[in-house]
Amino acid sequence: MKKIHFSILLVLGLLVGTQSFAQYKIDKGTKLINLGIGVGGYASAGGIAFGGSADFGVAPSITVGGQVAYRSWNYGYLGYNDKINYLYFAVRGSYHFNELLNLTTDKADLYAGIGLGYESVTYSNSIYSGTSFGSGIYLPIHLGGRYFFSEKVGAFAELGTGIAPLMLGITFGL
Repeated sequence: MKKIHFSILLVLGLLVGTQSFAQYKIDKGTKLINLGIGVGGYASAGGIAFGGSADFGVAPSITVGGQVAYRSWNYGYLGYNDKINYLYFAVRGSYHFNELLNLTTDKADLYAGIGLGYESVTYSNSIYSGTSFGSGIYLPIHLGGRYFFSEKVGAFAELGTGIAPLMLGITFGL
């Protein structure tokens, strides 16, 4: 629960700290790449996730793109060594709020969106190996922010229902 509170404070900090420069603009032709790690887990999902996403501007303030991520978790109890692997793919769309909220910054980008994803969950131990009941299609949502240190490189934080409740990492503008 403390991780969720910290995540919310981090995104709110990005919101408050981004109101002092000229405007960052998402438009047709914008290309953004994110590489990051996912922290936190849902239910029995442990370990750290690794993933990437790409966003392509298709209209003012609107991007579409994709995301892929992987998480592996080993745990043992009563002499068993269990392993769970999560492989996640999604297409997604985002709305970028800078213009709507009249944010005056050239360094930040605030966005939220929804996607269509598939997560393959495999489970194995010394007795059983196979696909888990957790595999399937779902509709992930996300809320995020980017802060650019230069014209092409920045950091991002994204809350969501993908492979991890919080993704943190580096973002590149192409």
